[in-house]
Amino acid sequence: MTEPIIKFDKVVKKYGTHVVLDELDFDVKPGEKVTIIGPSGSGKSTVLRILMTLEEISSGVIHVDGEPLWHEERNGTLKPASEAHLKKMRAKLGMVFQQFNLFPHMSVMRNITEAPINVLKLPKAEARDRAEQLLKMVGLTEHAHKFPSQLSGGQQQRVGIARALAMRPKIMLFDEPTSALDPELVGEVLNVIGSLAAEHDLTMLLVTHEMRFAREVSDRICFFDRGKVKEQGTPEQIFSNPKEARTREFLKAVLEG
Repeated sequence: MTEPIIKFDKVVKKYGTHVVLDELDFDVKPGEKVTIIGPSGSGKSTVLRILMTLEEISSGVIHVDGEPLWHEERNGTLKPASEAHLKKMRAKLGMVFQQFNLFPHMSVMRNITEAPINVLKLPKAEARDRAEQLLKMVGLTEHAHKFPSQLSGGQQQRVGIARALAMRPKIMLFDEPTSALDPELVGEVLNVIGSLAAEHDLTMLLVTHEMRFAREVSDRICFFDRGKVKEQGTPEQIFSNPKEARTREFLKAVLEG
């Protein structure tokens, strides 16, 4: 059996007395494409934010690529992770956010090359070559010298995908990547993510409301409710024959809405 590349073990996340993740057990295999669905407040985006070390956990242990994420092993016991350890772990993951989070004062090219040059210490020419390949992949070659304000939302989100991929992460996280887009721009972003899923051996974890897309692109669908995985299975199982009443109720509301 292949070891999971992401493993949540009894993970709790609380804000005061409000429990967002409730002793969550959840894992993802290397190269697997997993989509998390569920109602607002079920903990979906929190999972991604915790993996990116944007939110701390309250208890439990997470392993990413065989190493504890929020802990370090010292003298055989797990201690809270140092900033150096978190930085090393962050390099394994790339994230595409709901809001595009591009640097408004930088060109598209510089948005993509900035981190590879400054964090990975790539030579400028190599970073530019990598950026050009990625811009070609997301269909934006001719926009390299534009600024984010000169692009549509869909184009900005495609730059966001290229920027995340420029760091060569092992795992890509997508947090509602189309929710801030006008409906007519959603398809161009989903096409890029779909190509990425089909053509690359990346591990991908997606949170999305786009159910048809989730069905097409995923190896596995996980339905979250109240901070736990309530049901999981192949897209066919979850969408055609869900076992849990709560899953059926959610899908009926979303698909008919």
